[in-house]
Amino acid sequence: MTNAFSIDLEDYFHPSEVGSRIADWSNFRPRIEVGTDFLLDLLAQRHTRATFFILGWVAGRHPGLVRRIAAAGHEIGCHSYFHRLVYDLTPAEFRQDTCRAVSAIEDACGRSPKLYRAPSYSIVARSLWALEILAELGFTHDSSIYPILHDRYGVPDFPRHAHKIDTPSGSILEVPIATVRVLKNQTAPIGGGAYLRLFPYRYVAAGIRRLNRLEGQPACIYTHPWELDPDQARITRGFVSAVRTYGGLGSMRRKMNRMFQEFNFGALGDVYPCGVRRAEALV
Repeated sequence: MTNAFSIDLEDYFHPSEVGSRIADWSNFRPRIEVGTDFLLDLLAQRHTRATFFILGWVAGRHPGLVRRIAAAGHEIGCHSYFHRLVYDLTPAEFRQDTCRAVSAIEDACGRSPKLYRAPSYSIVARSLWALEILAELGFTHDSSIYPILHDRYGVPDFPRHAHKIDTPSGSILEVPIATVRVLKNQTAPIGGGAYLRLFPYRYVAAGIRRLNRLEGQPACIYTHPWELDPDQARITRGFVSAVRTYGGLGSMRRKMNRMFQEFNFGALGDVYPCGVRRAEALV
């Protein structure tokens, strides 16, 4: 089975644990090409197409990198402009941020993104209104909802597999990040990011196999370029933030190589075409 692999294209000073406390990102030396080059090489070696959810701020400052990604044949998505949490924005602010990001990405590579992923999976129960705006703006896919319980994000009772959602502005295909069912009705994350960094590789691999073989479903897996860059500067504050952001950085390249040896991957739009079942309207 082909699973979905995606990259949130942001630098080490953009994650919510650190970026929200930085007044001016331009004061930091960029390192985004370090991890991105590793991922592009890995994808080329495996003849794999992935989805790059591009931060508009990055597209504006690194258009050459975005052009390289597009020229390699990868799918282009949008990851907002300023990496602000959706539930901290008004609908008007969200629309403005998204439109600015789309314009920056179009200017960089000439392609208009039709897939969206919110910073830190911040489309939650109180910000589901964002799906209507995305549909209105012409997005066909969203991958912003994590069906788990978390202190910052997540919709624990959300459907675990890809499905269409109706909104007053049209339908959109929601692609949740991979989870497995545990303890009857509880869900456990396996989809990547900190969970791939901090948990043993065999935990994530077992989860992907369970989805593929027992549930007959692809797994939606993600990472960030900075997670493949163990030499980045440490700029978080506090023990919990440091663990969430930097824990397991040294093992990620090895885990990523192994994962691509054991599983097949493709871009979200290829793995999840729009013709899947329709869910009950949520917005």
